[in-house]
Amino acid sequence: MSTLTLKVHPSDNLIVALQDLDAGQSVETQSGAYALTESVPAKHKFADQPFQPGDDITMYGVKVGVATESISQGERIHTKNVVHAASEAVVGDSGYKWAPPTIDKWKSATFQGYHRANGSVGTANVWIVVPLVFCENRNLNLIKEAMLEPLGYAKVSPYAKFMGDLVAAHHQRTDLDQVPNVGDDIDRSLPSRLFPNVDGIKFLSHNLGCGGTSDDAKTLGGLLAGYIAHPNVAGATVLSLGCQKTQIDHLKAEIERRDPGCSKPAFYFEQQKSQSEKDMLSRAIRATFEGVREANELRRSAAPLSALTLGVECGGSDGFSGISANPVIGGVSDRLVALGGNVVLSEFPELCGVEQSLVDRCVRPELGQRFLDMMNQYDDALKNVGSGFDQNPSHGNIVDGLTTDAIKSAGAALKGGTAPISDVIDYPEKVTESGLTLLCTPGGDVESTTAMAGSGANLMMFSTGLGTPTGNPVTPVIKISSNSKIAQKLADMIDFDTGAIIDGSASLDDLSDDLLELAIRTASGDYETKAQRLGQDDFIPWKRGLSL
Repeated sequence: MSTLTLKVHPSDNLIVALQDLDAGQSVETQSGAYALTESVPAKHKFADQPFQPGDDITMYGVKVGVATESISQGERIHTKNVVHAASEAVVGDSGYKWAPPTIDKWKSATFQGYHRANGSVGTANVWIVVPLVFCENRNLNLIKEAMLEPLGYAKVSPYAKFMGDLVAAHHQRTDLDQVPNVGDDIDRSLPSRLFPNVDGIKFLSHNLGCGGTSDDAKTLGGLLAGYIAHPNVAGATVLSLGCQKTQIDHLKAEIERRDPGCSKPAFYFEQQKSQSEKDMLSRAIRATFEGVREANELRRSAAPLSALTLGVECGGSDGFSGISANPVIGGVSDRLVALGGNVVLSEFPELCGVEQSLVDRCVRPELGQRFLDMMNQYDDALKNVGSGFDQNPSHGNIVDGLTTDAIKSAGAALKGGTAPISDVIDYPEKVTESGLTLLCTPGGDVESTTAMAGSGANLMMFSTGLGTPTGNPVTPVIKISSNSKIAQKLADMIDFDTGAIIDGSASLDDLSDDLLELAIRTASGDYETKAQRLGQDDFIPWKRGLSL
């Protein structure tokens, strides 16, 4: 790889700047040597040929936009001279043949997981407390306040002492600027856990359950059922007000669909049938304590890598994400599929422009058609309110080189590797097929990670170029940086750096091997992700509709 520029695919007419390039600087590409007409920041793209208005712009081997004005060779592309555009996809017999990666090193590899009664295997062992309606969030917090510290699950906040120092400075009438900021030397040690084999009690507060449509209620029930049936979850405490749309019976039916016979304990408490708040919460806390005590009896033991379901995500993406972090995650995805495991690729707004390549990889034509139908329905709903997939890139994405949604999508889809697509499912359905599954979710980080965990992902990989603290309450999230600068700057968030791809000091295959090894350690409980250390338990259900 050149240290200055990169042509991602032979048919591309855009070139990526790997370093800041100056106006007038000479570059050499397959089109020959020429001078840049303007400065091009690292991560951004410039034209490898002249364009006229209406000409197709290609990158990653696919159409990613059209020129809106004349663009000279060596000129930077941006939102004023290029707009989003994508080729239309059709279902047909593509004859796609997959060449799996070499997996000899991991054929006999195992991870240390929690084996559930229904045959699933968890990478963690947590108890969850969930409300069926937002009215119960206060009671959820009361249980949280009562249980976490005595059981040894309360995180030591590095900011409590900082606040105390500010208060002391105020009383002493000293300059607040003299109080040092929180440093890395703060003691974050936790008290001893009463139940060391239970990784935590997680509280899934949300703002749904009532006041929405019947479909909203059904979807929420399916999502919560997915969490209760999740292999990383030992059991659940469920709080109901009683009059809300999402009823206990509906939740139980959704659990039965995902885990016939309900193989784990779930305790239900309905406030409107209780004698008082104190009565209900006392019973809920007692039951939760007993459930956690029982869950502590379970121990980790060896499980094949085929028991892993990997959810792949990107957020805070930059112009390098599709060149380094996402292809490395894709390498892990392919290795895991070749080993008999599962991979979940979501974020449908960020698959716009690469539909044809995904359709071609579907193992059955009806899967490809289902994917296209879901994409079209989603985009049509957005267009009905004056939006569309083309509005997906965020301000940060655009500033850092992702000019159109199709450019963003072409790089984002690489997280799913190259394996055949074995299933296409809608939110909040459960993953049931081995291999690569497409799951319809928005592109919003937490809505998507929340959905993938609800569909059964027991491990996640999350690429970022700008940095993000996102985590999940039940599934470990490994954060992968696209560039070394952000990995060093936000070391408290990033678990794995793929910046060596950009400077050419490491290969994609080597980094994919290393990342798979980190995944095995994480699944075994030998590595605690940065999101776990920060206590990032992000949970936002998708209120099915217009999220991008």
